[in-house]
Amino acid sequence: MKPQRLAKIDHEIQRILGTLVASELQDPRLAFVTVTRAEVSDDLRRCKVFVSVIGDRHQARQSLDALRHAGGFLRGELGRKIDLRHTPELTFIEDRSTERAIALAKMLREAAVPAPFEEGE
Repeated sequence: MKPQRLAKIDHEIQRILGTLVASELQDPRLAFVTVTRAEVSDDLRRCKVFVSVIGDRHQARQSLDALRHAGGFLRGELGRKIDLRHTPELTFIEDRSTERAIALAKMLREAAVPAPFEEGE
């Protein structure tokens, strides 16, 4: 399948699942969860869904458990909202890139040394 078409499908799945997770899931184990990206396989049978969880490791683990538990519901709703021959099987994976970016920015701020003031400026 063409890479452009796969990218469009990835984006559409990400958009739909993001909306579903935010508005339809009422599981108390869910912390603040954001669907950061989706990667569908070439045969459109499987989809890795990367999610970012704001909170500590315990909240992230609970949120992933809640998403896996709701996977059948999410897959069914996705099938109703997207026009594909087969609705892909969803696998939820924690995306910690935002967390790493925040830590890196903090380290850079702490390491930054103000430039010395020079005469004549």
